[in-house]
Amino acid sequence: QVQLVESGGGLVQAGGSLKLSCAASGTIFSINAMGWYRQAPGKQRELVASITRSGGRTNYADSVKGRFTISRDNAKNTMYLQMNSLKREDTAVYYCNTDPATRTSGYWGQGTQVTVSS
Repeated sequence: QVQLVESGGGLVQAGGSLKLSCAASGTIFSINAMGWYRQAPGKQRELVASITRSGGRTNYADSVKGRFTISRDNAKNTMYLQMNSLKREDTAVYYCNTDPATRTSGYWGQGTQVTVSS
């Protein structure tokens, strides 16, 4: 059974940092590129960072490039998102899933809320 559980969100002041974690069960993690997505109120869910299966390559949305760092630990079936220099516009619910998520749309978890205050 596939399960994706996000954690680490919270309330932080602008300029602060948070580190998100995504714990995955099942084979979904070990055989796929993974990504961090976010959805702000009234907006569509967007991919903000992705990482290849081996962890050797990463990609970032322009809006987070230079501030966020994605990583994964395949031995622990866990993925991370280090978020620095947070801005109010980073406020959203953050989710993890495969990249792309077209075939894994049924596995979205509850997400973790990130709120950045000014």
